[in-house]
Amino acid sequence: MLKLNGAHVVIIAIILVFMSFFLIENEEFGPVFIQEPDDVIFPLDSGEKKVVMHCEARGNPPPTYSWYINRTEVNAESDYRYSVIDGNLLINNASEITDFGKYQCKAENGFGTVLSRDALLQFAYLGAFSVKTRGGVSVREGQGVVLMCTPPPHSPEIIYSWVFNEFPSFVAEDSRRFISQDTGNLYISKVQPSDVGSYICLVKNTVTNARVLSPPTPLTLKTDGIMGEYEPKIEVHFPTSVLAARGVTVRLECFALGNPVPTITWRKINGNIPKKARLRKSQAVLEIPNIQLEDSGTYECKAENPRGGTAFKGHLQVYTLPQWVRMINDTQMDSGEKLQWECKATGRPRPTYRWLRNGLPLTSQGRVEIVNGEVTIHKVQQTDSGMYQCVAENKYGAIYSNAELKILGIASAPVFVHNPLRIIATLGKDVLLECKPRASPKPRITWKRGDRRIHHEKFVSLNIFILFFIIVLWNKCKCYHFGSDAMRVELSPSRVEVTVGESVVLSCKATHDTSLDVAFQWFFNQKPINFQQDGGHFEYIQTQSSTVDLMIRSILLKHAGKYGCRAQTSADTVFAEAELLVRGPPGPPGVVIVEEITDTTATLSWTRGLDNHSPISTYNLQARSPFSLGWQTVKTDPDPVTGDMESAMAVELNPWVEYEFRVVASNAIGTGDPSAPSRGVRTKEAVPSVAPVNVSGGNGRRHELVISWEPVSEEFQNGEGFGYIVAFRANGTRGWKEKMVTSADSTTYKYRDETFPPLTPFEVKVGVYNNKGDGPFSKVVIIHSAEGEPREAPSDVKAYIISSSEIRVTWKPPNPGPGRPRGYEVSYWKDIEQEELGKKQRTVKNETSMVLTGLEGNSLYLITVKGFNSIGQGPATAAVTAKTRKAPPAQPPTNLMWIQEGNNVSLSWDPVKAKDNESDVIGYMVLLKQEGRGHNQVTRTINPSTMLSLPEGGTYIIEVRALSEGGEGAVSSQVRVVTSSGKLKAS
Repeated sequence: MLKLNGAHVVIIAIILVFMSFFLIENEEFGPVFIQEPDDVIFPLDSGEKKVVMHCEARGNPPPTYSWYINRTEVNAESDYRYSVIDGNLLINNASEITDFGKYQCKAENGFGTVLSRDALLQFAYLGAFSVKTRGGVSVREGQGVVLMCTPPPHSPEIIYSWVFNEFPSFVAEDSRRFISQDTGNLYISKVQPSDVGSYICLVKNTVTNARVLSPPTPLTLKTDGIMGEYEPKIEVHFPTSVLAARGVTVRLECFALGNPVPTITWRKINGNIPKKARLRKSQAVLEIPNIQLEDSGTYECKAENPRGGTAFKGHLQVYTLPQWVRMINDTQMDSGEKLQWECKATGRPRPTYRWLRNGLPLTSQGRVEIVNGEVTIHKVQQTDSGMYQCVAENKYGAIYSNAELKILGIASAPVFVHNPLRIIATLGKDVLLECKPRASPKPRITWKRGDRRIHHEKFVSLNIFILFFIIVLWNKCKCYHFGSDAMRVELSPSRVEVTVGESVVLSCKATHDTSLDVAFQWFFNQKPINFQQDGGHFEYIQTQSSTVDLMIRSILLKHAGKYGCRAQTSADTVFAEAELLVRGPPGPPGVVIVEEITDTTATLSWTRGLDNHSPISTYNLQARSPFSLGWQTVKTDPDPVTGDMESAMAVELNPWVEYEFRVVASNAIGTGDPSAPSRGVRTKEAVPSVAPVNVSGGNGRRHELVISWEPVSEEFQNGEGFGYIVAFRANGTRGWKEKMVTSADSTTYKYRDETFPPLTPFEVKVGVYNNKGDGPFSKVVIIHSAEGEPREAPSDVKAYIISSSEIRVTWKPPNPGPGRPRGYEVSYWKDIEQEELGKKQRTVKNETSMVLTGLEGNSLYLITVKGFNSIGQGPATAAVTAKTRKAPPAQPPTNLMWIQEGNNVSLSWDPVKAKDNESDVIGYMVLLKQEGRGHNQVTRTINPSTMLSLPEGGTYIIEVRALSEGGEGAVSSQVRVVTSSGKLKAS
C-alpha cells in the first residue's frame, strides 16, 4: 500500500472499454420529452396573432413531431396557418372559433412513439356592453335593492367594480353594500338618501387588463313612504356544492338584504373553520387560502338582524390532480422473459389507469395482461419493443409516465462500445464499478485484478488505494491514477440575524481541483431544499462555476435554523453550515386565565410567549361575545399594558354577557399571533342602561293606539327578567298611563279606547327594566291613534273593452279623510257566475286603473272596486258591466308566396275570413326576424301583401298573423329567406 498525506486525494482513472456503462452519444433510444406543452391563454387583441405551443424531445435518431387538436391531427402541410418548427407548433392568425381546445404533441423515431400531456389553449377577450339604455330603479328608503351588471361576453375571469355618478368615483363596499365577484351585481341591503344617483358597472379582464363600462342605471327614492323593518333575505350566496383544487384559494360569498342591516356570521358544520381562513368585505366573504383535503365540509353563513335571521349551507369538496407514487423505468430484456411494470398514483377522485404502446391504446390480449396500473407481458418478443406510457387520470387531469422496452436479439454475443470512462475516488473511501454488457442470453461476468480473479457477481466494492484493475469479459482495460489537494468549502456569513420580511444571501464557495466538475446542493435543517415547491422564498443562484448563492426572500419566522451547503465532485464531498436567526413579531402568549369578574370588568392573567429576538413592548387585550363581530380590542386598566406585565383588567364590558378573552403581544417588529381563547365567562347582572330607540306607531284599527319600538339587544339587557314599560298620555293631559310588556322580544303594544276619535295625538315613551330594577326611558315622541279602514267606496268606475281577453278598468279615489286607502282591489266575474267565485286583483300602489287579462272572449263581466289599507278593506262600488270582444280568427294566413326583387322580398298570402264567432279581420301583422339577432321588425298592413327590405346578409324568418278587434290571430307557417352577398335564396 502506498501511504500519502491526509491532505491529498488519490484519484484513480480507469479507462474501461465496455458497452453500456453510461449512456453515450451514439447509443440509440426512443424519444424522451424535455419540454411538454403547457396551458396557454392568448389575448385576442394581441398584435402578432401568433400562438406558440412548445414541445421538445431527445432521442437517437432525433424524433419527428406531429400535433393533435381535440384528438384530430393538425395538417401543417395543407393549412398555411400551422407550422411545426423544432417540435413547436406555431399558429398564425389564431382565432377562438377554430383554435380553442386541447393540444397534444407526438414525438416518434424508429424506436417508438410517445404522446405529451394535454395542454389547453384558451383566448382572452372582453366584449362591449349593450348600448341599450338601462331602465331606472326606484325603491323606498330603507328597502334593499340589487343592481344588475349583466356583463358582456368575456374570457377568462373578470373583476367587477361599480362607479357612482362619474368615473373614477367607485362604490365603497361595507356592511351595507356588496359587489359580488360571482354575479357582478351590486347589492345594497338598506337604501339611504345618499345612495340616490347613477350607477355604472365596470369590468376588467384579468389577462388583458382591458376595461369596459356599462350604460348607467339610475337609482331613485319613491315618495310614498319609508320602508319599515324586515328580516334578512340572503340575496347572493355560494353554490350548494363547491369544487376546488387543492392548493388554491377558495372564496365563499354571502350577503343579505334587510332592515336593519344584517350581520353575517360563518361556521363549519361538525368542525371548525380553518385558522388560516380570513373574513373579507365586512364578513360577506369567507376566504380560505391554500385549500387542503381536511378543509372539505359543509359551511354555513347566517344573516341576522333584530327582525330575524336566515341561513344558507353549502358543501365544499376539495379535489386533487393525480400525482405519481411509482413510475415505470426503461427496461432491457431477453426474448422470452416476462415483463412486469407497475405505476401508481394518488388523487381525489382516485385515478384510473390506461396504457399506451407507441402512442396507441394497449389492452389485455394474448400475452398482455393489464390490471389497473399493472401490465404484464409474458414471453416478450422483438415486436414488444417500443415506447410505453402509463396514464393515470381522474376527471380533473391526467399524468404520463414513460419508459422504453428493449428486447435483445436471440443468441447475440456480448458487445462493448468503446467508451472511455474515468472513475475518480478518494483515499479511504469506496468505489463502485458496474459492468453492463449487451448480450443475449445473459452473459457470465468475470472480474479480475491483474491476473487474480475477484469472486463477486455484478458489483465490486473495494477500499481504494493505488491499484490497477483489469475487467475480463472477452475484453480488457487499462488504468491510470492521479493526485490532488482535498476540496474546501466556505459558507458565508456563518451566522446572520435578519427581520421578518427582509431578504438575505448565503454564499457557498468551493476550492477544488479545477479539472473536476463540482455540484452544489442546499439544505435547510438537514433536509434538501425543494426550489420548485419553495420558490416563493428560496432561489438558487449560480454566480461562478465554483460559487453558488442561496437567496432567501421575504423571510418568515419558520425560516430560522441551520442552512447547509454540500459541494460534491467525483472525488469528494464536503458539507458546511450557517445559522440564520430571524427577528419577528412575538409568539402567542400562554394560557389566559380570568381571575375575577364583575358586571363591567374582568381581571386577566397570562404567561409570556416567545419574543422572537425582539423584546415585547405592549400587550393588547381582546374580547369576543355572541354579539360582537369577531374579536374586538377592549379598554384596559392600566392603559397601556406594557411588555413586562402578565396581568391586567378589561374594563367597560357589558353586564350579563358571556365573553371569551385573548391576549396579543407586540414588539418593535410588529404584532404577533393571539393567544388561545380563555374559557367563556359571564359578567354579573346590573340595572339596564340602554333605552329602546326608534319609538313610533300609528296604523291599527279604529280607536286603537299602536306603539312600536326597536327591541333592546340581549347584549344590553344586563340581566334576567328583562321587559319594557310603555308610558303614554293624550296630548295636553298630565297623568301617564304605564303598561308592562314582559317579553324581551316584544316590539309592539296596542291600546284600545273607543272614546278617542281617529288620529288623536299621544305623547309616548318606552322604558326598560329587569330583575335588578328599572332602567331609562326613551325620548318622548308624538304618535297618533289609528285612522281605521277605508270608509267610502271609490267613485266613477268605468270599464273599457281592449280585446277578447282584456278589459281596462278606471275609477276615482274616495274623498280625503281618515281611513285613506293604500291600494285598491278589483273583483270581476262572468254574469253566469256567483260573485263569490270571481277573481280578485290588487293594485301595487294607489293606481286608479287596472287592465284585467286572461278573460274569456265574447263574455259579459261584472266588475267592482274597493279600497284597502293595512287595517282592512272598505266598501265596494256598485258593479259595472263590460263584454269582451269576439276571439281573433283561429285560421292562420295560408298559401304564402314571395318574389325576389333585388334586396327586397315581395310577400303575399290568401286573405283570412273570420267565422261567425270570431272578430272581423281588420289587417295583418308581418314579423321579420334575423336568426342570431334579438331585434325584430314588425310591419302592419290592411292588404294581404307587403314589401320587405332585407338590409344585410343572413337567414331571415317571416311570419304573418291576422289582426282583429279581438286581438292577434294564429300565426302562419314560417318562411325562411337566406341572403348571401346581396343574393337571395328562399327555403
